[in-house]
Amino acid sequence: MSATTPTQQTEQPGRIMSGELAEQPAVLRRILEVGAPKIREVAEQIAAKRPRFVLLTARGTSDNAALYAKYLLEVRLGLPCGLTSMSTTTAYGAKPDLTDVLVITVSQSGGSPDLVASTKAAREAGAITLSVTNNPDSPLAAVSEYHIDILAGPEKALPATKTYTASLLALYLFVEGMAGNDGSAAKALPELAEQLLARQPEIKTLAGRYRFAERMVITSRGYGYPTAKEAALKLMETSYIPALSYSGADLLHGPLAMIDAISPVIAIVTDGKGGQALQPVLERLRGRGADLVVIGSQAEVDKASAGFALPTEGVAEEVQPILEILPLQMLAYEVTIARGQDPDAPRALAKVTETH
Repeated sequence: MSATTPTQQTEQPGRIMSGELAEQPAVLRRILEVGAPKIREVAEQIAAKRPRFVLLTARGTSDNAALYAKYLLEVRLGLPCGLTSMSTTTAYGAKPDLTDVLVITVSQSGGSPDLVASTKAAREAGAITLSVTNNPDSPLAAVSEYHIDILAGPEKALPATKTYTASLLALYLFVEGMAGNDGSAAKALPELAEQLLARQPEIKTLAGRYRFAERMVITSRGYGYPTAKEAALKLMETSYIPALSYSGADLLHGPLAMIDAISPVIAIVTDGKGGQALQPVLERLRGRGADLVVIGSQAEVDKASAGFALPTEGVAEEVQPILEILPLQMLAYEVTIARGQDPDAPRALAKVTETH
């Protein structure tokens, strides 16, 4: 798919992205009601093969979804995981022994040549291959032994929104299926997503803080770390603000030195062990006088000078990232509009990025 056409650009800026943001509750329902049985079937078939290790392969937004899957697989199943460096096979021609290794490739389009080539090479090297895409007829699905359709429907805006949350939910249901669980912790997500998306006026007010920002830092720990990386990517590709994402632990190992009283920092404080691990980082940020905004539970927001409260009560920590990203997607949209740009048509980007 090519970049947005001039005709689209003359229409209301952000119209397409805004519409796809609003579709997310319906997409989540579709996955739970239509996609879940197929996902569970695939999960049970792969679990029966007893993979000894998992490699996750992706680029861009899908790479952040894959990182979320890494946390799920390691925490929920105790399976060691790694993130693939595709160039080892596509550029260097390495031939690792992948017998009994599960290779999961996450891609919205399923069309990037390096993803297809590395998945094909992994299958030839003995791997169990699973592709997770929004296109069951894609080249990636064709070379994979197993496939999960995330059922997000056509996504036309260049910044991915609904395919990200759909990928997260599909991966969560897959991991729960491998564990023999029903994924019931996800049942409340569509309704909660609707409630969050209805709070766009709050986000529009928050966006005013970043209209003239020259850089931003986004941090989290645990399940929230992929959210921080995805939020940074959304801000960079829509508003062109250099947004740096760090694990809270990594932030303390050097980058904290760049934080001062005028540094905008967003902390994603997942309600659970990840949020608990982030507390020393928040204390250090407050100590440095950072312009700190918290995305998290009401209790965490109450401790901050500004923030956005998430409905975390009764929501399992491992599914909170599906909700956490929604206000940050809206923030990227609102900041971009406030800066006089069009989030539907980021410069120099195309919907399918053909890396090799």
